[in-house]
Amino acid sequence: MSTHFKQCAFWKTLFTPDRYSHELIPDQTGKVAIVTGANTGLGYASMVALAGHGAHVFLACRSKERALAAIEKAKLEIKETFPHAPAPKLDFLELDLNDMNKCKKAAKEFLAKGLPLHILINNSGIMYTPFELSADGIETQFAVNHMGHFVFTMALLDRIKESQPARIVVLSSAAHDLMAPKDGINFDFLDIEGKTTPMNRYGRSKLANVLFANALARRLADTEVYVNSLHPGAVSTELNRTAAATNSMGSVYTFVSEKILIPYMAMSPKRGALTQLYLATSPEVENKDIRGRYFIPIANEIQPSRFGTNKELQDKLWEYSEKLMREKVRE
Repeated sequence: MSTHFKQCAFWKTLFTPDRYSHELIPDQTGKVAIVTGANTGLGYASMVALAGHGAHVFLACRSKERALAAIEKAKLEIKETFPHAPAPKLDFLELDLNDMNKCKKAAKEFLAKGLPLHILINNSGIMYTPFELSADGIETQFAVNHMGHFVFTMALLDRIKESQPARIVVLSSAAHDLMAPKDGINFDFLDIEGKTTPMNRYGRSKLANVLFANALARRLADTEVYVNSLHPGAVSTELNRTAAATNSMGSVYTFVSEKILIPYMAMSPKRGALTQLYLATSPEVENKDIRGRYFIPIANEIQPSRFGTNKELQDKLWEYSEKLMREKVRE
């Protein structure tokens, strides 16, 4: 068994200690946060925790209907959990990560509000989907999981720097090591059908998340903007259920996922969100200058794969992403 497999394997997340809890989240009053995919799963749990501790949270989601329903649900949940807290500040921000121009538009809509931005959690994603191309002609898992967030983050970056100290949290996965193609990211084959499996494409997109977080952290080394990535662990969310429902991984995966992984081994979203909440809120991140690091549940740091720490590959992805953004995004 390789060292990197030992470091990133799924099983390790089942035996690590909990280093963060909801009780440790400090007061977030005065903080402004954006959570992508906040209408469900880990994003919803993160949004509730941040808003419950006083942050003004924007739910960056594709569906206004689902986001508004999530806001009403969250208000009731926060009132029950934090009975003495002020009414939560929750707003919808339309974001379609499958379309880079819509990502830029969403960022502009937020910037027009004139608010600071202290926390950005790039949470949303898709998993194991059949081969398709995005609105920009990009393989969809790479488009949604990486490129959409890249464009959105870069458009918001000046405001984030103005608001420092600030945090950028990027959700990756142990799949960045276990499922990515053997060559990491081959940019010549990204959008070609038949070169990869749904699992490979997911792993590749999650590797891109780690590479992006590390590359951005390096570029912000002289600021108080702390960028980190994480594997949230096995969590019972719509992401797993959707992957199983599409049967894109075959009947064996679907059976194991529906009958074993989700019911018996997966964490609740509330607990699963603690690692990203640690990176978004814990004073340790600033006090210990935690940046460009990779974490697994709950708030335990480990090394990502050898590709994830490869600065040459980080820069290659950065250049590729910037070039794609210049070509596809209208100013």
